[in-house]
Formats: sequence, C-alpha cells, structure tokens
Amino acid sequence: MSVSSRDARADALLDQVAAASNHRLKVFLGAAPGVGKTFAMLSAARELKRQGVDVVVGLVETHGRPETAALMEGLEILPRRTVNYRGRDFTEFDLDAALARKPAVLLVDELAHTNLPGGRHQRRWQDIAELLDAGIEVYTALNVQHLESLNDQIRRITNVHVRETVPDVFLDRARDIVLVDLPPRELIQRLKQGKVYVPETAAAALDAFFSPTNLAALRELAVDTVAGHVDSDLRDHMLAKGSAMPVRRRVLAAIDGHGQSEYLVRVARRIAERRGAPWSVAFVDTGASLDTARRERLDAAMRLARRLGGDTIVLRGHVVADELIAHADREGIGQIILGRTRERPLARMLGRSLTQMLLRKGAHLELTIIATPAERAQSRRRLHMTGGRGRRGEYVYATMATLVAFGLSFIADRYLSVANLSLIFLTAVLVVAVRTRMAVAVYTAILCFLGYNFFFAPPRYTLAISSFDDVLAVCLFLLAALICSRLATRLASQVESMRAAHAHTRALLSLGQRLTASTDAPAVRDAGVVALAHALRCDAAILHRDPSRVLQIAIASPRDMALTPQDLAAADWAEQHSEAAGRFTDTLNAAPCWVLPLGSGGAAVGVVALRFGKDIRELSPDQRGLALAMVQDIAQALERARLADELEGARVQGETERLRNALLSSVSHDLRSPLASMIGSAGTLLSYDAQLPPHERHELLEAILGEGQRLDRYIQNLLDMTRLGHGTLKLNRDWTDVAEIVGAAVHRLHKLFPDLRVDVALPPETLLLYAHPALIEQALFNILENAARFSPPGQPVRVQASRIGEQLRIDVTDRGPGIPEDERARIFDMFFSVSRGDRAPQGTGLGLAICRGMIGAHGGSVEALPGDGGGTTIRITLPLPAPPQEA
Repeated sequence: MSVSSRDARADALLDQVAAASNHRLKVFLGAAPGVGKTFAMLSAARELKRQGVDVVVGLVETHGRPETAALMEGLEILPRRTVNYRGRDFTEFDLDAALARKPAVLLVDELAHTNLPGGRHQRRWQDIAELLDAGIEVYTALNVQHLESLNDQIRRITNVHVRETVPDVFLDRARDIVLVDLPPRELIQRLKQGKVYVPETAAAALDAFFSPTNLAALRELAVDTVAGHVDSDLRDHMLAKGSAMPVRRRVLAAIDGHGQSEYLVRVARRIAERRGAPWSVAFVDTGASLDTARRERLDAAMRLARRLGGDTIVLRGHVVADELIAHADREGIGQIILGRTRERPLARMLGRSLTQMLLRKGAHLELTIIATPAERAQSRRRLHMTGGRGRRGEYVYATMATLVAFGLSFIADRYLSVANLSLIFLTAVLVVAVRTRMAVAVYTAILCFLGYNFFFAPPRYTLAISSFDDVLAVCLFLLAALICSRLATRLASQVESMRAAHAHTRALLSLGQRLTASTDAPAVRDAGVVALAHALRCDAAILHRDPSRVLQIAIASPRDMALTPQDLAAADWAEQHSEAAGRFTDTLNAAPCWVLPLGSGGAAVGVVALRFGKDIRELSPDQRGLALAMVQDIAQALERARLADELEGARVQGETERLRNALLSSVSHDLRSPLASMIGSAGTLLSYDAQLPPHERHELLEAILGEGQRLDRYIQNLLDMTRLGHGTLKLNRDWTDVAEIVGAAVHRLHKLFPDLRVDVALPPETLLLYAHPALIEQALFNILENAARFSPPGQPVRVQASRIGEQLRIDVTDRGPGIPEDERARIFDMFFSVSRGDRAPQGTGLGLAICRGMIGAHGGSVEALPGDGGGTTIRITLPLPAPPQEA
C-alpha cells in the first residue's frame, strides 16, 4: 500500500468516527411540495415512538391536510413562540424551548424557512445547526429547489428565482437523506384534488411551477442529489476498509500548465454537468522546474476550477500515467480528460507516450482527449484543404502532393530501381484520390505518369521510351494509378454517403423521440422547431393561424426570429396550396425562407419556415429529403394532437350529456313533487276558502310554505353546484366565530325539523375562522339536514367542534343505519343514487357534493366515518390561521 493510500484510509476512518458523533441530522428530500415529505417524516417519528424513543414535534406544517394532521396525534408537540410582525401575531419555532426540553429526536419541518425578525437566527437551518451541536437528533424536510448550488439551474428550468436556500455544506452534516418521490402525474393529480394547495392557489401553480417538464427535471435533480451523497458515503466506507469502488462516473481533468489548461477545465466542467457527476482537476508534479509563464497558467487554471465548483489536487510522482491511474482508483473516477500531449516521436514509437500508457494501464477507465478550438480548426484545414470551397484549391493540393512524391523519388533514386519508384507516385495518387474528386485524382495520375516518364524512365529527361519493357511498365503504372484513384474516390464517396445517411437517420430518430414525449400541439411545435434547427443548421419557425385567422409565428428557433412580408406571403400561399414556396422554389422565390406546408391535400395545420445562410445557393438532395421527412413527421404529430383534443372534447361532451341526463332524471321528480303539492293546496284554498275551517286553511298555508322552502333549497343547491363546477364561486373571507356558524346552521335545521334534538358541544375558548361564513354555514346545514333525515325518531344529532393543532374539526354524528365502508367516499359524488348516503326520500344527491366543494374551496376536507355505537359521523376539517391582533 502506498503512502497516499494509507493517508486516504486514515482520513476516511477519522471521518467515520466524526460522523458517528456529529451527524445527527436526517433529511427527507423531495422534488417539489406535496410529494409527502412531512407525511414520511411523521410516519418515521411514530415508528420511533412505538419503539420507546423520546420523540417531540418541534414544528410541523400540515398545510390543512387531514391525513398529515392525524399522524401528529399521540406525539408531544412543543408550543410555538409568538412573534409580532407588522402589527400581526405569528407563531414560530421556539429554539430555546427545544434546547430546554432536549428530546432524543426532534421534528422541525421546512428546513429552508426564513425566520421572522426577533429570533436568534435568521434562517431555520441555523436553528437546526444549534440543535445538532447540542446533541439533539433532528428530522427535517427539504425540497431540492432550495439547495444553494442548484439555484441557477432551478431558475433556468422553472423561470422561478428561489430566495430561500440552504447551503450544500449544511446538507453534508446529514447522516441520512431519505428521497420521498412521487411521479409527476400523481403529484399533479394531488394538486388538482386540493391536497397540496387550496384550489385558488393550485390553478396558478399548475400553470407555472407544477408543469410536467419542470417536475421531471426537479425529480432528476433530487435523485441526483441523493445519489451524490450515497456515492460519497460508500466511497468513505470503502476507503476505510482499504478498497475503493467507482459507483458514479466521476470526472478528472489532467492539466500540465500549457496554454490549453483553462480550456480543458471548462470542457471538464461541461462534461461533468451533462453527466451529473462530480469532477476535479489534477496536476502531476514530476519534480521538473516550471518556468514563470507555465506556473502562472497552472495557477490560473486551478483558480478557475475552484470557481466553477470543482476540486483541485496536486499529485507528486515520476510517472504521470501511474499517478493519474492510482488517483482515479482511489477516488472512484471513471473518466480522465486530458489535452493533446506534446510527445516526442521516439516515445510514441516505443509506446511510452502519456496517451499510450493510459490506454494500456487504465483499460477500466474512459479516456477523453480534448483539442483546443485552434487545433481543431487547423486539423480541419489539413483534412479538408479544399472543403468544397473551390476547385482551384483541390488542384493546388494535388500539385503539392505530386511535388512531394517527386522529391522523395529523387532521394530514393540512388537506392531503388525505376520500377520501385513507381510505388511512390502511386501512393501520391491514392492520397489525393481519398481526399478529393475523381477528376483531381486523374490529374494527379497524369502528372505522376509524365514526371515518372520524363525524369526516371530511360532515356531520362525525354518523353521517349527506349525499350518495350519500359513502355509496358509506364503504361501499367498509368492504368494502375487510374484504377486506384477510381476505387479510392468511390470508397470516399460511399463513406460520405453513409455518414449522411447516418445523420439523416439520427435526426429522424431524435425527432421521433421528442414528438413521442410531446402530449399537445405546443409541445409538438417546440420539439419540431428545435429538431429542425439542429439537424439542418438553420433558423426555423412554425406558423399557425390564431383565432382571428391571422398567420403568425407559434414557435421559432432562435426565439427572436422575425419574418419578412415576403416570407409571410409565401407562408400563406404554401398553406393554401399545400405546396412549398419561397427560397429554392419557383413560387415567391424572393422570400428569404424556404416555406413548407405541414400537411397535404388542403388539410395543412400550419407551415414551417426555414432560413439558411446567404452563402448557400442550393440545398443538396439529402438536405431536401431530410427536411421534407422531418416536416412530414411534425405534421403527423400535430394531426395526432388535434385528434386527441377532439377525442377529449367528445369525451367531455359525452360526460356533460351524461351529467345533464342524470340531473334531469334526478331532479324531475324532486322538483315536480313540491310544485304539485303547492298547486294542490293553493287550488283547494281558491275553491273552498269560505267552506274550510281556520285550522285546515292554516295547514294548507303551512304546506305551501314548507314545499316552497323545500323547492328553494333544491334550486339553491343546483345553483351552488353549477358555480362550483364552473369555478365562479367567489370567497368573500372574513373573521367569524365558529360558534356563530354552528348556531346559525342548527337554528335553520330546527325550522325544518322542530322536534329534532341537536346536542352541540363547543370548546370553551373562542375559535376564529377566516372563511366565507355563508358558505361554511350552508355546508354544515347540508350535513345536518342529511343527518336529520336518516336519524331514527327520538334520536339526537350530535355536533362537536374542537381545535386539533392548527385545524378546526367539526363532527356531525347521527344514529342512522350507517354507510358501508365501500360507499363512504362515494356519498360525496353528485347524484349518488344508492339508498344510503345523501339520498333521503326527498333528496337530489347534491347536498354532500356541494358541501365537499365549499369546504375544499377553503382548503379543508370532508370525510365520512363510522359513528360511535352505530350511525355515521361526517367530519369537516378546516385550517385555523393565526387571528389578527384586533380580533
């Protein structure tokens, strides 16, 4: 074992000892709000409580979720500290009370929270740091967007600037990081159901932060964060045991202090960011002295690496390759990046260059060699000397190759026969044929043939040939040169064709993958524009008609791409005629863009505008074919999205029709019955008014009044349900006493059921609810009326209001037949038509559905539970915010 390995193992053992004594933090990490971090934290706390561990809730935010609040029952809860801020009283986590209580495990939610002025620390993570230093184990919850190192990346993904952040170094104190994950589709469904935010906030969140793309990206960041900590812990354990294993593909950049060092650092950072892997920069000090300029470049590259978030290390040893491989094995590195090394030809011939040694000894590593932009440009100039920029350059290159062949032949003329000299010229012909066209290769073959005949075939310095054998040799040389040039040119052409076909296939495959992941027309257009611009190396835009039938840009790459009036005219013509127009066509070819219709046969769903550089005079057949194929795929994806929208519309229309039929069938009898009773009573009064005794007239009038009130309730329920369904129910919130709401609902109930006994139990203290009083009263009245209709004669209905933590709970219990367990959730559906549930003999099945909508609009919930001793309990849960001081 080397000295460096022993030191690393000793450091790892010391780190493990320190972690065992200092790391008392457990973080429940999630990708976004609503994935269940607090629920998971409370579940873990209850399990510890069951095992006899002293667990205390320091601060937990339930956000009005009843299932989360239920987990707090049975746990000790520390009282909160009251803070007066801007004339209002708020509650905060009490750090001093937690330190005085000093439990074994303390639950403190929302790690990134900013404390109100007046506390000891500005941020909650600083409170938790003091708790950890005091020896208290802390459980806490955090969303990944609050990590400080991810702040810029979160802003690029979500366009939201997160101001409350937690330093990554604090997260390093965590003993355990538990990933609480939920697929984006389920999280969005929870948001729509009001389980994350209240409905008013949920709609805005869906349009902004909680999009499927944002949630998928945040989910990847959360998984990557947890993977990084798992990898770090595993590496420490392996080092402590004297071994190492690369779990994640860490990236190492090896620099030497020459001019490309800073460029190499930036490239390493980008590669590591794409892979989501940690990275570092290393320099191997072999003991050789460095000049001042090289030392300055080395220091500048190291400083740049530290600014970009990488680690820096200086290794010492005589063999650079051995030190790099040993460091890679020690640190679990999977990829080494280095620049083009300045190697001596002799070392390369003997296999002792740095690249060759790394390839030979580090077969388990991924080796990446990076050239600077200047070197790449120089290489491209050498490889494609002509580059298609003109035929003159090709012939100059062929002439230079021929002159080189002549020079080598004059040198070899002393040692080789004339016949062998022809091989030098044949090589020159092959080199030119591989890199140029057939005509240039023939030109080279003829030059070599004439030079070979003039300078080397006897008699020399004439074109005459003395013997038949020499004639045959020269002619065969010319024939061989022509055949080899033809074959080499054909091979190069086939390679280029295969490259073009591969690029064509890869572009279509990439486009297909993007379109498959796109669920609607805007996403299809976005994916199509990006793929077109990347594959064809041009500016691209997709145009469609807005509701006013004006053709305009839907999406473009780049985003600020503008079209000329000629382009818009060509686009309009292309859409109407389903044919290409604009540049490279015979129709409106003055337009700078080549315009292609999306669709054919008069069913275009838009057009694509492609703007190439001015230096491109004509598109190659491969480019045209690729563009047409990609546009066709985009058009089919848009048509598929349109059909999906139409199917969804048809489904919604069918659902609406079904709902209308259910409404008509449900209310037809319930509305006719009170009307028939009212008409009959009024007709009796009109016909026999003078003949009826006073008490019968009074009964008829009471019947008319009662049936009218019943009809009014039915109509009010229908109106309320309509407003809830269309989202037009406005909440005029105000502070109101819970006792007043309960008293008003009970008073209304006694008018309908004067003989019903209602037992009301209210807490001794005053509970203030910030809500729409009339809506909460209506919801409670619906539940009371439902309970009254199912209660047996002589049995009371019990109403109990209580405060549970930061929530108000109202239980309405009857002594009726009860509700089967499999139907308890369905009684809150509209027109629930089973005999049990909200369907008394005179009900529409809307009362409890309206109740759930009204309570949900306030961020609360309604559930059906079995009653004590039979019957049913309907439980209302509402959040209780801190009341204002003046209240």
